[in-house]
Amino acid sequence: MGVLGAGKGSAGRFGVAAAAALAPAAWGTTYLVTTELLPDGRPMLLAAMRALPAGLLLLLLGRKLPKGKWLGRAAILGMLNIGFFFPLIFLGAYHLPGGVAATIGAIQPLLVIGFSAMILGARPTRRAVIAGLVGVAGVALLVLKGSAKLDGLGIAAMLVAILIMALGTVLTRKWGKPEGVTMVDLTAWQLVAGGLFLAPLALVTEGAPPAFTAQNWIGFAYLGLFGTALVYVLWFRGIERLGAGPVSFLGLINPAVATIGGIVVLGQTLTAWQVLGLALALGAMFAGQAPAKPKTTVVAEGGGKGGPAPVEGEPAADAAGTGPAPHAEAAEGTEAEGRREVLAVGR
Repeated sequence: MGVLGAGKGSAGRFGVAAAAALAPAAWGTTYLVTTELLPDGRPMLLAAMRALPAGLLLLLLGRKLPKGKWLGRAAILGMLNIGFFFPLIFLGAYHLPGGVAATIGAIQPLLVIGFSAMILGARPTRRAVIAGLVGVAGVALLVLKGSAKLDGLGIAAMLVAILIMALGTVLTRKWGKPEGVTMVDLTAWQLVAGGLFLAPLALVTEGAPPAFTAQNWIGFAYLGLFGTALVYVLWFRGIERLGAGPVSFLGLINPAVATIGGIVVLGQTLTAWQVLGLALALGAMFAGQAPAKPKTTVVAEGGGKGGPAPVEGEPAADAAGTGPAPHAEAAEGTEAEGRREVLAVGR
């Protein structure tokens, strides 16, 4: 069995994973773009400029607005994944060395495993937990330096950012999306909700924006169009198709790309320990994609009269190895609030 699935549908699963991996790969360049191209000391402004234009662009493409209970859900997901997360990440980038920030970010798969157990009822497996711990160790070897200066505010910002993004990832998996709504629509709702929160907050806390240079506009365009609008669609699609656990492990690509960016742009070099760390981080990422064996429900002989009948829509094993996969949202507007089975292992 391959690490990205075996049998029919494994090629499609690999394609979804590869596309979703573009998101953390792009985010791995955020620290470099922030420090080299964007205005200094304006985390709220940068977050708003990254989220709102990208969200409005996707909204124009999708041309659908949330309705009913999805007004609240879109707002919640928008605040967790965008409104709170973006400024905290920028704040962490300003106050911490990139290695420290990346090491803190590497704990996200473990947090997703924990939230999946609490919210989705997904039982953690030994493989997933070990892969999560190895991922943290690998990232630490890759990017953490003994001389790194620790800043309390930066550490707190990064910890809270990773915590709320892990929660947002699991809730995105739990709620799915309404019938007839695409990932472009769902992503647009979240970016607009987060951006509408961030824009006035930036004005209140940081004042009027400065005059942007051509360099600033290049940075905003890169982060907004590629690093946000495009890759967030792919990221949420990955959560829907693969599960919260496997997608969270793809985040280990982030520090690898950040390190490679430092080598290419800043002329940095790798030590033997860093090469080992890179291997461990990537190995943990692939291990986190390995499908778990689905559990089977034993039905008593005689059509269930002699024992418990199988529960309709019982979840299959989660592809992350964290237990049962959650059910996606049933088609909104149906009279019965039933649930439909999400993608089975190997699909």
